[in-house]
Formats: sequence, structure tokens, C-alpha cells
Amino acid sequence: MKITGYTEPMTARPGDTVALKVSTKAPAFDMALVRLRHGDPNPAGPGFRETVIAHPDNGRYPGRFQPIVTGSYGRVPDAPDLSPAAGLTLGAWICPTTPDKGLQAIISKWTGPGAAGWGLFLENGGDVALRIADGRGGIGRVRTGRPLAPGRWYFVAASYDPRTGRASVIQRPARRLPDDPAEAAMTEDLPGGLLVPVEAELLFAAVHWGDPTDPAYPSPLAGHFNGKIDAPCLVPAALTLDREAADPALPLRERTGAIWWDFGRDFDSRRLTDGSGRGHTGETVNLPARGVTGHCWTGWFDHFLDAPAEYAAIHFHDDDLDDAKWDTDVALRLPDDLPSGVYAFRLRPAQAEGDAEGSAAEEDHVPLFVCARPDAPGADVAFLAPTCSYLAYGNEQLTEVPMALCPNQNPDASKEAYAYAADNHLLSLYERHSDGSGVFFSSRRRPIVSMRPKFYMMATDGPHQLSGDLHLVDWLMEKEIAHDVLTDEALHFEGIEALNPYRVIVTGTHPEYWSERMLEALETYLENGGRVMYLGGNGFYWVTSFHPDAPHVIEIRRADGIRTWESAPGERYHASTGERGGLWRWRGRPPQALVGVGFTAQGFDRNSPYKRREDSHRPGAAFVFDGLGPDALIGDHPSLVLKEGAAGYELDRMDPGLGTPDTAYWLAASFDHSDAYQHSVEEVLMSDSRQGGSVNPLVRADMVYFKYPNDGAVFSVGSISWCGSLSYNNYENSVSRVTENVLRRFLDPLPLPSD
Repeated sequence: MKITGYTEPMTARPGDTVALKVSTKAPAFDMALVRLRHGDPNPAGPGFRETVIAHPDNGRYPGRFQPIVTGSYGRVPDAPDLSPAAGLTLGAWICPTTPDKGLQAIISKWTGPGAAGWGLFLENGGDVALRIADGRGGIGRVRTGRPLAPGRWYFVAASYDPRTGRASVIQRPARRLPDDPAEAAMTEDLPGGLLVPVEAELLFAAVHWGDPTDPAYPSPLAGHFNGKIDAPCLVPAALTLDREAADPALPLRERTGAIWWDFGRDFDSRRLTDGSGRGHTGETVNLPARGVTGHCWTGWFDHFLDAPAEYAAIHFHDDDLDDAKWDTDVALRLPDDLPSGVYAFRLRPAQAEGDAEGSAAEEDHVPLFVCARPDAPGADVAFLAPTCSYLAYGNEQLTEVPMALCPNQNPDASKEAYAYAADNHLLSLYERHSDGSGVFFSSRRRPIVSMRPKFYMMATDGPHQLSGDLHLVDWLMEKEIAHDVLTDEALHFEGIEALNPYRVIVTGTHPEYWSERMLEALETYLENGGRVMYLGGNGFYWVTSFHPDAPHVIEIRRADGIRTWESAPGERYHASTGERGGLWRWRGRPPQALVGVGFTAQGFDRNSPYKRREDSHRPGAAFVFDGLGPDALIGDHPSLVLKEGAAGYELDRMDPGLGTPDTAYWLAASFDHSDAYQHSVEEVLMSDSRQGGSVNPLVRADMVYFKYPNDGAVFSVGSISWCGSLSYNNYENSVSRVTENVLRRFLDPLPLPSD
């Protein structure tokens, strides 16, 4: 990509100032604030639609390249007793996950480029080593020479006596077996006097190796450790290392002057607590994973709060990122009278200051969601942009999806965006870290190149998430239905107050990731008489939380449902909130109980139409099909998503056993799905060959309508592809007609009809 960026914040209101952060190698770039209407460039639809908003800050700005530096670590501020002079012993329990990837720091206090400091490392060969240098050319190293195995716990330690130069290093597996080649100890005589005061932070899982003043180093950090660290300790003396102790870390902690850090506290924060009480509290950077099992996990407890000592570990990754920390290029104040809507900063690289406007072929759109001020809603309808789902899929590469189920895949779709994400180690919640562990966190403080109006998903060669939701935004504007925009973020932090101004809430096409606060707010809204149109599929599915120390970050833990990775044993609870992760249905909140339908199948070859069912002819539901014949199929025409039909991609069905009310109208159901559609795995108890759409009656999308108390109501279509059919035939089609019928009736203040 020639240019890209992100904003802070992503959700704003009229009058707010938004910081735009841009990276480009071009000497200049052109920026314009635009309102997005339709993102999909497919010539079968309306095409790309945007409106430039006149603003004094639109114009040309100097370009600069801003790097993305990944890798999590812990840091502790410098202090005199962190630079012992009489001797040094370092120790920790570690579980390396890529021991053979190159030099990795476990504990370090180092300054570059003068090479002064010390540290406990994994060497290039995967063995444990002590490195120490005096900054005057004196350098020493002792290593075990025996590589560690990935995924196993080891106690590792090193000591150095500056008077004699005696240095030792050990590595001992937690599970000790006869003749284990990974158990080793080494003692060597190094030069004396190498232990000198070092004015630098003490780091866990990284080392200050580069020169921060050298532009060749985007970061002074190197040697990022992949894996878990538990019970790190520093003793200001050269100890004889005890390999035979039941827990070798404990004797270190008990020595005079020992400083050790307790990672079994403050799970929901960046804080690193000094367990020795000596005032050396630190913090994590880039949100490594907490609430993970430590070296003494027994398996008796699944929750870190029930046995904190068994979860006193942190899992660091060399590709963690919670904040790119780019500098601001434009600080733009939104007009006080700016209508609520989906906006973007349109960026175009320019070659020189005097050139004409930058190239549209190389442009990028950085989205901004503008909500109405709470005291001044602009409409009775609000489109709830599923920004949690945008983050979950942010920079997706979905390398774990079976491509055999994706006959429309196109490796050239949004090729530059995919390449940028891969080259910069930008991960979605569907990816694995470089060490194979699942990604728990996703942040909006970084470029999200899949959250773009023209983005096409490689696996399906079509729009998805924001680019798919703009089909709905375009339809609302075409039908001249006044509407505001809300976001998941606004709903989570403001609760029911965000929904109260609106008569009708319309969801996006794939509102999959929901926090408890969001669910509670929507339930209260419906019970108070609000009306919801759920115009998507696979919604309200994964438990999602916002991190209290980093509210720009969401967290998930995967288990039970369709998933590209699964949380390790004992690691299903969110560090950010302490709640159980996985599916909402396993927390007693199946989507059927909220909106009448819930996830049942996915497939990516083609969509299908709906057939009306008996309930569609009942008087209480007649308004839904006004203007359509009694036997009319719904959505039996071309679509901008998977090319044809209205029911597809991911499907939801009704199920009284999971909470669909007995009073619900089963209006229509899709049919004729292929075996590329497979029944959801959480409902398959025994493997068989009867889960495809051609044989399993549960592989279908259901259209459902039912009432809540106080004349509230829900209308659900159970299909991600629904909105891709809205614009067909100049917006005159069965999908558009049904959607408009329901929305206009839901806006009507008169009571909803009954049979």
C-alpha cells in the first residue's frame, strides 16, 4: 500500500477533534473528509459512492513513513539496586514456544550500542545463556549448549561473581526424566569486573540492543521472547545454583535483597507487581497474554482468580501490538452540524508539493464513525455499526479456513491490503501468533486495512464487514430513510443511553462479537419498547470484552464454536474482565433468546432464496410481505455477495429449545443449500457425513418476527448476504421490499398488529 493510516478516536461526535495518523513514503499526500455511502465497486451494483465534505483542513500535507513495531515485553524503571555490584543471580521459570528462532531475552538490563549490561537469554541455538558486558569492550558469555524444546516448562538461572569472574548457567525441566538432554549446567571463568552500573530499564522478554538515535533502528528493542515467563527474580549476589530444589525459584526469592515479580496479580492491567515489596513495580507493553497457566498449574482450576499462583505467568509474543503509537499528521475538528454517518479520511499519495491531486488508484480510506450527540439525535433510526466485529476481523488473513469450502476464492482480492497486513505482522483475532498460539487481542490504534469501503475478502472474493455493511447504508440513503450511526464501542461504554433516542435499531450484516454490557443494553431497549431489525447472520455469538487498561482493545478466548484456533486448557477466561470466554450460548445467552435466531451453518459457494411459510400469511405478519405475492420467493435474484440469492455466507435458524419464543412468527426459510454449507460444529455431537446443506435440514436461514413487552419487536433474517441483495434492479426487489415494509412499520408509532 502506498499510503494508509488510522484515527484516534474511531467513534466521534460533531465538534470532536480527530487525530489522523498517516504513513506513506510519498513526499506529500492529499486528505479529504468524505461521507461513505456505497463501497462495493462491483459494476452489478451502484458502484463506489462517496461525498466530499467541505472542510478547511482538506488539502495537502507532508508525507512521512511511520513504522509498525510489534512485540510485547515488560519493563521496570531503573533503580540503583537493580544494578548490583557485588554479584548477580537471575532466575525464572520459562516455557519457550519458538526456542530456535534466534536470540531471545528473558531478563535483561542493557544499553546499546555501547554494549554495557547483562541478561539471561535464549541463544541462537535455543539454549540458555548469561551475557554480560562492561561497556569498555569487556564481554563475557556462558551458555549451556543444550537446546530447549518448545512448549515445555524449564527453570533457568545464571550467576556471576565479579571478583572471581566465575559464571554459571543452568536449565532444568519441570518434568525431570532420566538422561533428558535439555537438563544442563555450565560453569566458566569469565573476565572479572564485568558487572558495572547500567542506567537502563530492566526488561522482560526483550533487550535494549539497538541505538535509538540511529534511524536504521525503528525500535531500540530486539530479542523479543516468544513464550511464557513465570516468577522472574534478581538476587544481588553470586549464588550457587540449586538444581535439586523442588521449586528452584523459591530459594532465590528467600535470599537477602532478592527482588522478584509476581505475575499472578493484576491480570486486568498492565501492572507488574514487585512481589518482594521493594518498590520495583513495572508495566507490560503491547499487551502480552495474562490469565494463562504457569509452571505449577495443576489442572484443578480453570479460572486464574481461583488459583492466582497457578497462573503467575505472562505469555509474550514478538508480534503483539496494542498501539502503533504513530504521530498525528492532521488534527481535524468535526463541524458542529455534521450529520451522523459513516465517514472516512480519503488519502492519496502525491509525488511533490506542486503536483496535481494525488493518485486515486493508490488511495486509501480511513473510516470514522460519527454518532449524533446524545442530546441531539438526527433521526428515529440508528444503524449499529458492528465495530467489535470490524476489530475481530481486522487485518484478517484467515489462513486456517479450508479453501475447499471457498470455490469463489480470489488470491488477487485486495491484494495490497493483505500484503501490508502480512508484511507488518498485523493480526486479526482469527490468526495465530508466530509461535502458533491464538491471538487474544485486537486494537483500533493501528491501520486496519480490511476495514475499508472497497475491501474484498480473499476467501470469498466479495465484500465483508464494513464493505458489506455499506450496502445497507446505501439502501437507507436511497430510500431517504433518515438515520444516525452508532457503534459497538459507543453502545458498550454508554449502555442503554446510546439506544434510548431511537425508535428502531438496524444491525449490520455480521454483528458477531458482543460484550455483556452491549447485550444487556439491547435487551433493556427491547423490553422498554424498542424495535430491532437484525439484518445479518452469525450475530451475538462470541463473548467479547474491552480491556480496562486499554479501552481501544477487545479480547476474546475461543472455545466450542467454529474457530481457527482454540484456547489452551485452563485459558478460557478473559484477563480483562475475568469472565468466561467462548460462545454466549454456553453462558446462557443464545442468540435465539434475544433475536429469535442463532448461528447454524456457514458456506461460501452461493446463496439461496427464502420460501414463505404458513406464519407469513397470518394477519399479524401481513405487513412484512405487503406488495408481494403469496407464493413469492424472497431473494431469488442476483446479489453483490456470493453473486446470487439473499440467504447465505453464514446462516441463523430459529430453535425453541435455545430460546426462540413460542410467539415468534416463522415467516420464511431458505432452501437448496449445497454441501459447501456445513452445520455448525457446536451442535455436532458425533462426526458423520450428514452435516451438509443437501442433507441436513438445520442448514437454513430463518426469517423471524416476534414482539417484546411494551410493543417492542424484533425482525431477523438470519443471513449475512441479505443486504447484498438490496440494490438489485434499482432497489426494486423482494429483499428491498420486505426490508422497507418492516422498517417503515417499525417506525410507525401505532401499536404493532396482532392476529
